[in-house]
Amino acid sequence: MRAGLWEKENRLSQFGKIDFEGIMRLAEEQSVVGLVTAGLEHVVDVKVPQEVLLQFIGQTLQLEKRNTSMNTFIADVVGRMREKGIYALLVKGQGVAQCYERPLWRASGDVDLLLSNDNYEKAKEFLLPLSSSQKREGQYSKHIGLSIGEWYVEIHGSLRSGLSENVDREIDKVQRDVFYGGSVRSWNNGKTQVFLPGVDDDVFFVFTHFIKHFYKEGLGLRQVCDWIRLLWTYRGQVDAGLLEKRLDRSGLMSEWKGFAAVAVEYLGMPIESIPFYNENDNHYHRKAERLMKFLLKGYTGSKMKDTFQIAKLYPYKILRYSPSIFLNVNWLKIKERMNIK
Repeated sequence: MRAGLWEKENRLSQFGKIDFEGIMRLAEEQSVVGLVTAGLEHVVDVKVPQEVLLQFIGQTLQLEKRNTSMNTFIADVVGRMREKGIYALLVKGQGVAQCYERPLWRASGDVDLLLSNDNYEKAKEFLLPLSSSQKREGQYSKHIGLSIGEWYVEIHGSLRSGLSENVDREIDKVQRDVFYGGSVRSWNNGKTQVFLPGVDDDVFFVFTHFIKHFYKEGLGLRQVCDWIRLLWTYRGQVDAGLLEKRLDRSGLMSEWKGFAAVAVEYLGMPIESIPFYNENDNHYHRKAERLMKFLLKGYTGSKMKDTFQIAKLYPYKILRYSPSIFLNVNWLKIKERMNIK
């Protein structure tokens, strides 16, 4: 997977006998089949069995087909919304995929669109008639999921995590920077210009999204890889001072440093490309080892069991976030419902 992430030479002989069926199973669980396929192309010292290569290539060709179709759908729906005066930003997903060496080999998920308040209401009115089914709208997180053809589309008026008041207040600030500060970039998807959050804002959005998954919903390697590739692609452009303030205000610096250590020590991220990593900090070296074991175990489907494992890594945070994890509430949500200023 590291070889696929960075398109670099890969030597496997040091590992002895390799269980390729086990690798395929784990790659599927972690949604990184495309990365492993790319990595297999760079093996220089071991002959990979032909049947193994064909299996990985077959699945990766299916990924290419799905991603190409999804990109066409995004271009169509974004273009049609724009014709109606509805302006949306693509977040996560196919926007982050453009940061990979081979965007079509990244496992795709949902189509996530972020909109200002007015555009969010307009988007609901436009997209609901096109959908075959809908999930109940989240009032606090302000989002709704829609099934449109073969695709699942989530429209967001907010990217709040629900973890804590501090985290969500900072996400709100970053979102205001996007919509009122004009912090956007774009991706030319065929003939359609698709807008994405600006680099500094996108880095924070992608990070807080996977931290939400880490604490509440289960986290896999692909989400961490998305964050890594985003940071790598825009290395030198990230405002480290601004990022530090945002992480401190949200209380997420410890998680950032832990996953930064995972990125460097296990996933091959160049040290100079990730802010706040300290190679001499043994505390985070140990934390990275435990985080990696947690990631490779995969989501168990038991919130209590996963939370117990996370509590060993971040005991104070589990206590702080427990109302959100188990009751789906935080003080900011309570104050909004009670209309407390």
